[in-house]
Amino acid sequence: MSTCSTASRELDEPIAGTAATARTWLLLEQPGPWGADALTSSHLDPALGRALEAAAKGTGVRIALIRRPGRHADCGTLTTRQVYAAHTAPGNAWLHSASAYDPRALLDLDFAALGRGEHHTFDSALGARPHAGGPLALVCTNGKRDRCCALLGRPLAAELAASEVEGVWEVTHLGGHRFSPTLLVLPYGYAYGRAQAHAVKEILHGVQEGRIVVEKCRGSSAWERPGQAAELAVRTTAREYAADALSVVRTDGSAPCWEVTVGHTDGRQWRVVVAQGASLPPRPESCGTSILGSPARMEVLAVHELRTTVPVG
Repeated sequence: MSTCSTASRELDEPIAGTAATARTWLLLEQPGPWGADALTSSHLDPALGRALEAAAKGTGVRIALIRRPGRHADCGTLTTRQVYAAHTAPGNAWLHSASAYDPRALLDLDFAALGRGEHHTFDSALGARPHAGGPLALVCTNGKRDRCCALLGRPLAAELAASEVEGVWEVTHLGGHRFSPTLLVLPYGYAYGRAQAHAVKEILHGVQEGRIVVEKCRGSSAWERPGQAAELAVRTTAREYAADALSVVRTDGSAPCWEVTVGHTDGRQWRVVVAQGASLPPRPESCGTSILGSPARMEVLAVHELRTTVPVG
């Protein structure tokens, strides 16, 4: 039986503009088994999971559970848990870490402030500090969400860990299981699909240098999907790979067509025309369903560099 990721790969479905949207990521360590909705179907108190979901709603913060790569026995309660918060906006990207003895302490966070990129509440509530290590590589392995994430994601996470790549964690859900193995790299928040270990190592090396690898990149979670596709198109056209160089200035229009303005820190701007199409032929978008669908795809129709006005006198 063919999997959703096999079908997507065989159809060469484009992946640009398919990343989950989140300005800020909040990650909580939770070992053991995960259900399809991990915040409320794991060894984490489901009442706490529901409260965290409610607190984060509409703030731009996305919460995910993480665990170390390897076997996940149904073990006892952790005495301390690793917690990370990362903001992905260019020019204000940061990654802070803390140890939490009681995960209920996360309810003391000001989620609206976190979503705006303010880390003070995270630091004060949990005694957090700027993360001293390298970037985080989060590999989706939640087989209860989609079996491709377990079949393809877990071996990738294990291979990276065996290679002593730092910062590797399994994560609950990044969306787009048909692009498995899927990967999110923090602090910049760029997501990748159909990831392979050697490519992940290059991606992480680039992040350490403040550089973005665009091959197999799904986009930055800082932007909505038309902006993700537009920003990647400008990176490719302008050969600009510095992480903080580009921002989505504005997005005009609505589905199925947008005009996205992408700006450079040096003042240059581009107007990118992005259209939403359908990936054909229809097929199950997930291994967990037999319903046929045509996933939306972002197609970049044009990239125009805008003329900048030079002041006179």
